[in-house]
Amino acid sequence: MRPINEPEEGFEINILPMIDVIFSILAFFIISTLFLSRSQGLPVNLPSAQTAEAKLPEQINITIEADGDIFIDRQPIQLDAIKGALIEKIPPNSESLVIINADEKVEHGQVVKIMDRLRQVPGANMAIATTKE
Repeated sequence: MRPINEPEEGFEINILPMIDVIFSILAFFIISTLFLSRSQGLPVNLPSAQTAEAKLPEQINITIEADGDIFIDRQPIQLDAIKGALIEKIPPNSESLVIINADEKVEHGQVVKIMDRLRQVPGANMAIATTKE
């Protein structure tokens, strides 16, 4: 038992460890957000253009690799099936952005064939991906 006239010891909260934990959590969130870029297309070497600008939001990606393989949102597809696949992906009475990611080594005729099929799909807005010079 303590005597009645003895003063109580005061409680003290040490905030230095709490500040360290908060800064560690903050650093974790900052570093983790740097890796949250959304890319649906396959990696190809894009041609460059001086007037290139970013188009957001990306909804449907058509990728044409250097060897001529075609993909819609990373799924392989044949040239003749593109129109039907896009009609299924684009809801009726809506507009969607279809981005063509064509490797710079792909023949121009191949890209034109895909663009022709895109023009036949109602509600499909077309964009061609490039890199800025």
